[in-house]
Amino acid sequence: MAFPLRVSIVAVSLTLLAPLSMAETIKIAYIDPLSGPFAPVGQNILNSFQYVADKANAEKWAGNNTFEVVGFDNKASPQESLNVLKTVIDKGFRYITQGNGSGAGLALMDAVNKYNERNPGKEIVYLNHAAVDPDMTNSKCSFWHFRFDANSDMKMEALTSYLVNDKSVKKVYVIGQNYSFGQQVSRAAKEYLARKRPDIQVVGDDLHPIGQVKDFSPYIAKIKASGADTVITGNWGADLALLIKAAKDADLKANFFTYYASTTGVPTAMGPAGIDRVKYVAYWNTNNEGFVGKDIVQGFKAKYKDDYYSMATYSILTAMSQAVKQAKSIDPVKVAFALEGANFKSLNGDVSMRKMDHQLQQPLYIATWVKTNGKDVFFDQENTGLGWKTDIKIDSYVASQPSSCQMKRPG
Repeated sequence: MAFPLRVSIVAVSLTLLAPLSMAETIKIAYIDPLSGPFAPVGQNILNSFQYVADKANAEKWAGNNTFEVVGFDNKASPQESLNVLKTVIDKGFRYITQGNGSGAGLALMDAVNKYNERNPGKEIVYLNHAAVDPDMTNSKCSFWHFRFDANSDMKMEALTSYLVNDKSVKKVYVIGQNYSFGQQVSRAAKEYLARKRPDIQVVGDDLHPIGQVKDFSPYIAKIKASGADTVITGNWGADLALLIKAAKDADLKANFFTYYASTTGVPTAMGPAGIDRVKYVAYWNTNNEGFVGKDIVQGFKAKYKDDYYSMATYSILTAMSQAVKQAKSIDPVKVAFALEGANFKSLNGDVSMRKMDHQLQQPLYIATWVKTNGKDVFFDQENTGLGWKTDIKIDSYVASQPSSCQMKRPG
């Protein structure tokens, strides 16, 4: 009888140990535009997620667990995003990521909140890689939502803190897309400039339909007529590329302070005309101090013949890996609790997910479009021979903003 008993004990032991070593797949649904005018940006970020996921899986960032990121086209539409959400839930996804458009992001947040309330035990977590409307971590904050980009107020705080030191700036024109994010950029630009440099005149403030304007020359004509020496814009994707192209064609001499001039299509549209005149504020620059992340930049370029710029993809999978190991589970509720207050190192340094509102606190960069020089500007974009020179790296606490979030947590 000794042998069968020994076999039974071994079998029970293996059964108890199995969950600890069992490999599970963490499926993340990427819900963003993969068709239409914003498709190039959407496809670049999907490729970025999948490239980093492959790296994470090969290096076992999440232990024996692996990541799978699958793209779903929301056509940049809030309504289509809701249709896609139903599809991915039916397919068994428990994590979603979205970022290209705060309108779609706000719609997804509301839908995820309602779904989770009705379906305990089947919760969804929303990993926000680029939707930056401040309300998403303020009045509309949610336990189920984590933002890995800096919100638009954080970026405007950094941008205006830099801009106001330039005494040549006298007249500013604000232009943006007419939806929640563009409206927030307009509000913050006027509010922060008035606080920091009341002598600066805001000589124009335009909001245009998102993704519909094919010719920005009438807007550029207004900017020229206003006498503006500086333009502030939150435009992204085709809307920024076409705006910059129209400014180049009209020989507009104003400097541009942007959020997204490093995104697909814009570098080519700027070309040499943007040298020393276009800047961006973001959470990372490929030409950073020490070129941290250069292996990813070079590997991504070799695989996709494209530029890696969406560093939030790295931050998300790094944070998720840490949370999964800490929670000893891929269950969304347990992982969400582990993400709260998480401290980890990303490509821009030490960052933390603030527990009170789920807004990542991280350094920001301001950079200028210049010729590459093989020294501090090593990486170009879109094979232009031009790239981004870091002007300043701003510590997390400088751009950090207070939050009005009153978060409700499960249980």
